[in-house]
Amino acid sequence: MSDPSGPQFLDVRSYRRKRIVDAAKLLPVIGSIGLVAPVPFFFASIGETGQVVPLALYFFGLWLVLIVLAFVLSRILLGDPAADE
Repeated sequence: MSDPSGPQFLDVRSYRRKRIVDAAKLLPVIGSIGLVAPVPFFFASIGETGQVVPLALYFFGLWLVLIVLAFVLSRILLGDPAADE
């Protein structure tokens, strides 16, 4: 049986920082998929009335969420200088 008070396999701070960096790298990919996915529905609904406004709200809402997430991730990464390697 292993000793629970022994050294950890990974440093918790560096592991957390690496996962946040991974999330920051994946954010543009998720954002571009989210912005490109409804494009066919946008062009299909131009002839119908009332369908353009919800899609426009979706685009700007997703854009705002991506900006806020990028800001939060950058603040987290800038605020943790102890894990610089």
